[in-house]
Amino acid sequence: MKQYFLNRMLSGVIVLLGISIFSFALVHFIPGDPVRIMLGEKATKAQVEQLREQMGLNQPLPHQYLTYMEKVIQGDFGNSLQTERPVIVEIMERFPATVKLAFAGIGIAVVIGLTMGMIAAKYKNTFLDFMLMAAASIGLSLPSFWLGLLVIMFFSVQLGWFPIAGGTGWKDLVLPACTLGVLSSAMISRLTRSGMVEVLSHDYIRTARAKGLRESIILFRHALCNVMIPVVTVVGLQIATLLGGAVIIEQVFNWPGIGTLAIRAISARDFPMIQGIVLLMGFVYVVVNMMVDLLYGLIDPRVDLITEKEGR
Repeated sequence: MKQYFLNRMLSGVIVLLGISIFSFALVHFIPGDPVRIMLGEKATKAQVEQLREQMGLNQPLPHQYLTYMEKVIQGDFGNSLQTERPVIVEIMERFPATVKLAFAGIGIAVVIGLTMGMIAAKYKNTFLDFMLMAAASIGLSLPSFWLGLLVIMFFSVQLGWFPIAGGTGWKDLVLPACTLGVLSSAMISRLTRSGMVEVLSHDYIRTARAKGLRESIILFRHALCNVMIPVVTVVGLQIATLLGGAVIIEQVFNWPGIGTLAIRAISARDFPMIQGIVLLMGFVYVVVNMMVDLLYGLIDPRVDLITEKEGR
């Protein structure tokens, strides 16, 4: 397991290196003069040269990349062109709101998805199974912005139960979190259902029933644990995506997170901010995937045996 974890760390470092190269290339591979794009067409030649020198764009590319990485390792992502504040400060101010929304949304998704999947598997090929999986299919195909607008129209405008948008309190969190949870639960429910249907047909499940065990114990202790690895994988990917910023949902509900910050940075052509957000998203993906790999061994001890054999 230790060798497996070290291999995963090495692959994560390689991924981060590739993301850093991509982030660095954002400024250099866009059409036209990036400095002129940042400052606008009305910028004077002196302003253009000053910003080019400030960003080090007048140096050779290898030198620019090494300087860029040296600053990144030290936590210096540059200053935002909009606010002239450090990029890392702006990101860290928004990141807690994104974390709050991501974990609230994924918590709702796991509860709904596992419940729907288990019920559908328990009553497979029945009308209830058909309705639950039809609802999951609809959830997979619904545009997130459309569902978000419907939720706002009904619960905020018509009923007045929740604020429309813009706050950070628990009432402001309910609608975007529920929207994310409903959309994310669709994939979880389908995976749970397909895995549970297969597991419930195994001999050890029939043996457990023959022993007179309660159906709830059979479902949760004997069946659910054996289908959790694909579910954990999907949940991990969704957490990583949401921590990188649920861009559309944050924009619809004006949630002050990373996604909203990214949209504003792109609109203002704030390349230092965009680079910082891209690096953050890459780092989050790598860390979450490593945590998911470690969870495999806790969920299914057979994973440890497999990784030990691979290490030899």
